[in-house]
Amino acid sequence: MTRIPRQRWAVVFAFAFNGLLFGVWAGRIPAIKETFSLDSSSLGLLLLVLAGGAIMSFPVAGMLSERLGVQKLTTICAWVYGPALVTVSLAGSLPTLAAALFLFGMLHGAMDVAMNGWGAKVEQRLGRSVMPFFHAMFSLGAGIGAITGYVAVHLEISTVTHFSAVSLLGAVLTLAVIGKPENERPRLAATNDQSSAFEWPSTTLLLVGLVAFSVSMGEGAMADWSAVFLRASTGTGEAQAALGYAAFSAAMVATRLMGSRIVTLLGPALTTRLSGSIACAGLLLTISSSTLGLSLVGFSLVGIGYAVVMPLVFARAANDEKTQPGHAIAAVSTLAYWRDVAGTAAGGLRCQLYRPAQLVPDACPAGTACSAPGSQARHA
Repeated sequence: MTRIPRQRWAVVFAFAFNGLLFGVWAGRIPAIKETFSLDSSSLGLLLLVLAGGAIMSFPVAGMLSERLGVQKLTTICAWVYGPALVTVSLAGSLPTLAAALFLFGMLHGAMDVAMNGWGAKVEQRLGRSVMPFFHAMFSLGAGIGAITGYVAVHLEISTVTHFSAVSLLGAVLTLAVIGKPENERPRLAATNDQSSAFEWPSTTLLLVGLVAFSVSMGEGAMADWSAVFLRASTGTGEAQAALGYAAFSAAMVATRLMGSRIVTLLGPALTTRLSGSIACAGLLLTISSSTLGLSLVGFSLVGIGYAVVMPLVFARAANDEKTQPGHAIAAVSTLAYWRDVAGTAAGGLRCQLYRPAQLVPDACPAGTACSAPGSQARHA
């Protein structure tokens, strides 16, 4: 029994570390944009490269989750995730920046698949819902990472020093808690295609992926464009602009901490529909406001709306009866990131043409899909 609490804390730190470094990156996007004199469409293409790296990693991570085990794969990713972020700050040209972002996206995506698979295993052993709590730790880490960006800008700390310090501290703490991975018994496929890196998902899993496909666009817009949006719409400085993603992440943390109770009370289907409605309301408030305060309230509402949906999606995928957990999570993640690819690229192009209003078509489909009468993301 003592192994389950230890593994639970290990998963908590893995989620927090994954979110921490992503939040660090998101909070310094304006600095990268100015350093390389990027317009919004060029930034959108670079963010597309990052998402592409994640998509490329998903099927491989799903296969390795089954062969190596989710604990070992999470540990490997934790070792190299930080150095991948540091390479972004060391890039001296657009080609090297694109390559660094692709690598960072690959490590972020691979760790995402592995840690969700590990979290689902812990949830099964505990016999109760804990995935919302794990995802709360990701949001907490992302919020802390964004706040470190605010502090770094005020103290005039370079991106190299900032990325290196946070990556080192986060990795040391996370690896210390994870410790030595336990020997797992990876599940082997029942058919002869067990060597394949990709399994075609079932129809039910595709529908679950459709929900993830929709929500991911909104979350991607918040992470990639919130700071740029605030600077354009409210005229704030770089430091204040980083607070947008921090407010979004903080709201997600608070909601996800109550996520298990919310799902138990309302049920997964109603929870998903209400989440989409709240997210749309937050977006409308954000784009109709020209002040930082109201915009941050809007970002917070969006965070509340998106909070519980993705944990439900990943938990349902890991419990799919027809697909191995690693492959199922990889399939859902791939569908989610394809939406992120479209939103990121289109967001950059629309931001170049229409400025702040671009967030509306990017993020509202999440609310539309989640609010649809047939949309469900529930445990198996």
